[in-house]
Amino acid sequence: MRVLVAGGAGYVGSHVLRALVAAGWEAVVLDNLSTGHAAAVARATGGRAELVVGNVGDCELVRDVLISRKIDAVVHCAAASLVGESMANPSKYWRNNVQEAIGLLDAMVLAGVDKIVFSSSAAVYGEPVAVPIEETHPKSPTSTYGMTKLAIEHMLQSYSAAHSMRCVSLRYFNAAGADEPGDIGEAHNPETHLIPIVLQAALEQRAEVRVFGTDYDTPDGTCVRDYIHVSDLADAHVLALQRMHEMEMSGRAARAEAFNLGSGTGFTVRQVIECAREVVGTEATIRAVDGQRRPGDPAVLVASSERAKSELGWAPRRTSLAEIVQSAWKWHRAHPHGYSG
Repeated sequence: MRVLVAGGAGYVGSHVLRALVAAGWEAVVLDNLSTGHAAAVARATGGRAELVVGNVGDCELVRDVLISRKIDAVVHCAAASLVGESMANPSKYWRNNVQEAIGLLDAMVLAGVDKIVFSSSAAVYGEPVAVPIEETHPKSPTSTYGMTKLAIEHMLQSYSAAHSMRCVSLRYFNAAGADEPGDIGEAHNPETHLIPIVLQAALEQRAEVRVFGTDYDTPDGTCVRDYIHVSDLADAHVLALQRMHEMEMSGRAARAEAFNLGSGTGFTVRQVIECAREVVGTEATIRAVDGQRRPGDPAVLVASSERAKSELGWAPRRTSLAEIVQSAWKWHRAHPHGYSG
């Protein structure tokens, strides 16, 4: 199978790319490099994947790539993903996420490519009414980012019905860590994810870690999140593609499906900071400073991934928070300036 990975130069995308190549599949990357890194593509595949620089919503470009490279399926990891920014600049998110996705899906229809795995998010649920969260949980996103992810899921349902497209939405909880070799990892600018921020503080690249909200109804007043190793996320994409291929070969009707990807265990912000202190040891001091809540942040997000386990055959293999933080520390310590040094 030949797969186009849109956003394959990014954090999750590069790990998905490595998993696809390890599974013996050929991959082509489409990325505009606005937040991704060409070096991530080269390292993830040993230089075996072509990088096409361009926008995922450029329908003509994507159609030509799909046809000329004889692509069988698409993995869509390209999106703006900062919750706070989405609340301050909603126009960017509706245009960059939803409008661009329309261009991609239209290109797939024109090229006759009928399988797509979409990087969705736990943000589609909003403030949970039950934990752990199952896929049937009400969808009421509290951020513009979450709204755009849910809108694209609805789009996939429409395209599936109209064009017999096979679609799988993978609802990530908090992606974290880095692949075991330590040569690809998380490198955002600005960085907004908790674990890399804490490790940047350990490397004295920032003076403090700001804790956004200390008055939530949680064990220590800080937000609770379900952290899932990025390489486990990557494995789920391979399994989703395999599932769609097998369903196609067996003659089963095309449909749009969604699966949660999480560990099923939640940790508070303070617990993550303390875990990082233990991993880093005496090498550095990590200073935490209490701050106000951020708009759009639910108090608790913890997944039920039973559907992914039963239908995809997926289960996270790296379930210890310390193991996840250790893998991230290995990457950040060896690459304190990300892919630039």
